[in-house]
Amino acid sequence: MTRRDELRQIAKVADLYYGRNLKQTVISELLGIHQSSISRMLHKAKAEGIVRITLAHPAGFYPELERALESRFGLARAVVVDPAESESQLLAHLGSAAASIVAAGLREGDVVGISSWSSSLLAMVNAMEPFQTPQVTVVQILGGVGNPSAEVHATYLTQRLAQLVNGRQVLLTAPGLVRSSDARDVLYKEPYVRQALDLFNKVSIALVGIGAGEPSPLLADSGNIFTAGELKLLRRAGAVGDICMRFFDKDGAPVSTPLDDQVVGISLAQLKRTKRVIAVAGGARKKEAIAAALKGGLIDVLVTDYDVASAIAGRIEVAA
Repeated sequence: MTRRDELRQIAKVADLYYGRNLKQTVISELLGIHQSSISRMLHKAKAEGIVRITLAHPAGFYPELERALESRFGLARAVVVDPAESESQLLAHLGSAAASIVAAGLREGDVVGISSWSSSLLAMVNAMEPFQTPQVTVVQILGGVGNPSAEVHATYLTQRLAQLVNGRQVLLTAPGLVRSSDARDVLYKEPYVRQALDLFNKVSIALVGIGAGEPSPLLADSGNIFTAGELKLLRRAGAVGDICMRFFDKDGAPVSTPLDDQVVGISLAQLKRTKRVIAVAGGARKKEAIAAALKGGLIDVLVTDYDVASAIAGRIEVAA
């Protein structure tokens, strides 16, 4: 068979498969060619440029930006949502995207850790539709006790997610922040607190926000905040952001201060051992903290907005 004849045969197979949507088994019978040969011809049709596949990406999808973040930071996945004109719109975008990722990624027997006091996670839970995954446990990974007017949000995150997946809930019935390590040690002996703490090393998926040093409005309302003097100490130590009130520097390395002993929640070391950490965070004020968390390998999946992703990707190009 001449090359021209070979290409004609390949083009015919490609036309039947892609142009007329016939199955390979049907083409095999129609042309009297073995199905394995049909498969090889279809692969060759791409190699020869007879078939060229183009993707028409929907609006609001930024694959190149997502690939840049995934490649540079070794992320399992990056999701970039549209830029927003307001904080409420940004939260809605982030929450909706995160909801679909969590729903698609849960597996039987997962232990899901969810942070407290995160507006982006609150938006995620509110955007979710009910679905069932067998034997899922949802555990609060940062103390959720605080100002009663705000505490309902922290408890709601864990309870609502557990309801949505028809799973078991385990609340961390303690403040996220106490005034001394001695107070923390006393709490750690309480059976209900211990029940949650003992699950931290079993968490398979952690859902977290990323803080920018200054407390979010929801966290501030809860009363679980460091004083202005303590925040100044953290900044002097190099802190640029936090996850579950565990602070890290511009390289994503933990910032160790005595204040760490006052936090009732999962540690950065425990998060790094977690199979998948999904961070939902965006907005200009969090840009530096998000970049640092990525650099430190603290997260595996990032859901953020176009403006933040573009700024971080821009840094990548400059650094390269």
